[in-house]
Amino acid sequence: MKMPKEDASSLQPVIPARLKKGDHLRVIAPAESFSPKFTKDLEEKTLRGFKELGLQVSFGKYVHEMNSFKSASVEHRLEDLHEAFEDASVNAIISAIGGSSANQLLKHMNYELIRDNPKIFCGLSDITELNSAIYSRTGLVTYYGPHFTMLGASQFFPQMLSNMKEIFFSEEPVEILPSEHYSNTEWEDDKIRNPGYWTINPGKAEAQCMGGNLLTLNFLMGYNFMPDFEGRILFLEENKIIDYRGIQKEVQQIMNHPSGSKLRGIIFGRFQRESKMKRKHLEEMFLKMEELHKIPVVANVDCSHTAPMMTFPFGGKISMEAQQGDRISLIITEH
Repeated sequence: MKMPKEDASSLQPVIPARLKKGDHLRVIAPAESFSPKFTKDLEEKTLRGFKELGLQVSFGKYVHEMNSFKSASVEHRLEDLHEAFEDASVNAIISAIGGSSANQLLKHMNYELIRDNPKIFCGLSDITELNSAIYSRTGLVTYYGPHFTMLGASQFFPQMLSNMKEIFFSEEPVEILPSEHYSNTEWEDDKIRNPGYWTINPGKAEAQCMGGNLLTLNFLMGYNFMPDFEGRILFLEENKIIDYRGIQKEVQQIMNHPSGSKLRGIIFGRFQRESKMKRKHLEEMFLKMEELHKIPVVANVDCSHTAPMMTFPFGGKISMEAQQGDRISLIITEH
């Protein structure tokens, strides 16, 4: 599949080819490298899951290289990224883990190479910057979903893998239903009863969806690596390093952007317990932000640093309907 060589702003979103049995998945580390905490047993567990989907898995050359910032050099991370897109035998790419250094790659990435070799690219957290930059510069739809480490470390691996299969192997709409239980991180064994989705503001919308980690998105503000959010539904989440007061500041930063008042809807992923974010805080925050009063807003969705995490397309489409009484429908219609 080829994309026309024109300015990305004039491109229609390009959805990469669906996967099938026998396809090849490449694991790379464009942010941090694999941690020693992610043992060989956990790696084998993840590989078995992908094998059950009929996928072959290979690894970038530098996924274990680690400097004092827990990542490989910029040059080596770029080499693995570019080689994965250039290799015609690779059908999909997934990040090893997140981190804090993906933005070092943005000015040096070969966007023409990526545009001419569209394929599935998936990750979360720090990978938000790569999802955003790739879409902005090429029109390629990428995916905000579990990284390789999250899959292997989590007790909810089967649920996450099943969702990835729906998103990556089929073109059919995918309804995102709340999990029965969740854990605060992929590394924890506790099973917390999930109260389900929350209606923060009722409404209905269908639009292109974009988003990711709030802190990481805010790092992109004012740069041409971030697409225009006007008319889009945003999926937003934050990890435990930011508390509820900081989250309010991050959301307000998006509202301060010129496109903030022109959103079609917002989906908040579940916040980790360390943030101390409660439903009452989200409701109070919503009341203060007039930009959100006319659009549907839902929260506590399985799209965050808690597990399980569902996969959302950055540049795809989602239909959302939120009614009083927490009656909520979320359907990914194009992915």
